[in-house]
Amino acid sequence: MTTTKRELAIVGGGIGGLTAALALQQAGFQVRVYEQAPQLAEVGAGISLSPTAVHGLNHLGLREVLLREAYAPEDQVVRHYQNARPLSDINRGRSLLERYGERYYLIHRADLHDALAAAVRANDPAAILLDHRFQSLEQHDDHVQLSFSNGKRYSATVVIGADGSRSVVREQLFGPGDPQFTGYIAWRGLVPMEKVPAGILKPPSGIFVGPRHLVNRYPVRRGTQLNFVAFAERTAWTEEGWSIHSTVQELLDEFAGWHEYVLTFMRETPPELLFKWGLFDREPLEQWTRERVTLLGDAAHPVLPFLGHGAVMAIEDGVVLARALAESARLEDGLQRYENARRERTTFIVLQSREAGKHFHHADPDSYGERSQGKPADERLGLFDYNPVTAPI
Repeated sequence: MTTTKRELAIVGGGIGGLTAALALQQAGFQVRVYEQAPQLAEVGAGISLSPTAVHGLNHLGLREVLLREAYAPEDQVVRHYQNARPLSDINRGRSLLERYGERYYLIHRADLHDALAAAVRANDPAAILLDHRFQSLEQHDDHVQLSFSNGKRYSATVVIGADGSRSVVREQLFGPGDPQFTGYIAWRGLVPMEKVPAGILKPPSGIFVGPRHLVNRYPVRRGTQLNFVAFAERTAWTEEGWSIHSTVQELLDEFAGWHEYVLTFMRETPPELLFKWGLFDREPLEQWTRERVTLLGDAAHPVLPFLGHGAVMAIEDGVVLARALAESARLEDGLQRYENARRERTTFIVLQSREAGKHFHHADPDSYGERSQGKPADERLGLFDYNPVTAPI
């Protein structure tokens, strides 16, 4: 099947792809999102939203979603893994509002994903096509031909590859190249809040650092669940995917000797809500765009999670991309303006996220406060001094 209808195509219906779709719709473009999954759903895990991403989501009309669904921490504390002694205090509320005009939010990925999908479909009920696994593309003078594993073919004026860190669109543009294992692994879990003693949440959003290990935890789902991510190190990793089931005992064995504040909620994790995965990385691209095709989010700049900026950068990308295309007479020029506006910032965050991993996994957690210079890494690096709605393009 082939359709010759001219429209913008987005390969991938994750947070980045849907943010771009919504932003482009609001800028007056017709958009089709091609998602490989038979159902539109996000894996259950929490994500952080810095003030920069919140500016973008507010711009797209999702302010009420954040107020209703997200957890807005006022303070976070970094604690020692053995005795829970505070190593650093972080304000994520009033100080950010005063300085950046927005605060920090924490949200279940699926809640944001559902809201984006609903907004895109409200604009165009046919905007999202499921069960479309992308295979290849061919660029022509005035369009791009897309082919999918279900045998269907579509034509688009512009194509945006938002298909994740193992992006097939990226391979089509720049050739094959597998991500490299970083030496980090992670567990993620969701614990019913009624099983978590209130006394161990001081405050509800917090980080624990130990030698070569890290645990981050915070409420999601309107306070009904505690989301946590626990990081460790390995010399090798061969399993594919980031939804590999783990056992609670495996997790407890890895963090033996840690404070009861941590072990208590780990013990209460329902086994069906505990997963592990290996963290992989790529070198930053020097180019994202070729003619009528560009990349967005993890497809362009996969990033380690130690600065909490994976979803943030994808949201920023989507907002800036729509602005660049709307303000350009030729779509090809708009794609290049988008890349030029985003590449330096995202490359910096990718590289600094690697350094942040070393900082959190330092062999001496007692030196954390001194090494942090009194500020969290994202603020120390000036990452919040940006607004995708007003940044120059």
